Amino acid sequence: MFETAIGDCGIAWAPCGIAAVQLPEQDATSTCARLLRYTGPLPEAAPPPEVRAAMAQIAALLAGEPHDLSALVLDMSGLTDFQRHVYAITCRIPPGQTRTYGDIAAELGDRHLARAVGQALGFNPFAPVVPCHRVLAAGQRPGGFSAHGGAATKLRMLATEAAFAAQDGQLF
Repeated sequence: MFETAIGDCGIAWAPCGIAAVQLPEQDATSTCARLLRYTGPLPEAAPPPEVRAAMAQIAALLAGEPHDLSALVLDMSGLTDFQRHVYAITCRIPPGQTRTYGDIAAELGDRHLARAVGQALGFNPFAPVVPCHRVLAAGQRPGGFSAHGGAATKLRMLATEAAFAAQDGQLF
C-alpha cells in the first residue's frame, strides 16, 4: 500500500514486472482485498527499487503532475491478447487527453468492439498505469469506471490532469 493524493493505492509485483495496481477503495482493507482479486494471495514484502520508483511516479500522476508511465514494466501474462491490445492503445493516451471506447475499437479494426473495449478496461488490473480513466463513452460522456466512486472518481482524475477545462470551470 502507498499514499497518493486521492487515497491509499495498492501495488503488487512479480519477477517479470508489476502484477497489479489498485486505485483507492473506501478503506485500505478494501483496496488490498480488491488488489488480491487480480493476483491471488501474496506475501507482503518490501518493494524493490523499481517498484518504489513506480509508486512515486503513480503518486505524482495522481497529484496532477503529468507523468508518462509507459516505461513501467507490467506483467500481462494472465491477460488475453485482446486485453493486451486494448491496454497498449490506452497507454498511448497522454495525460490531459482522452479517447472514446469507439476510437479504441476502431483502432483495433472494428468500431463494433466498443463494448468489448469497455469490458477489457473494466477489468484493467493496472489503473492508472494503463490510464482507463482517459477513455470516455460516445459524446465525451464519462461512461463507467470500476474504481471506488465510479464516474465521479474518473472525472476527478481527469480534472487533476486538466483534461477538460471548460470556460465556466465545469467538466462536461
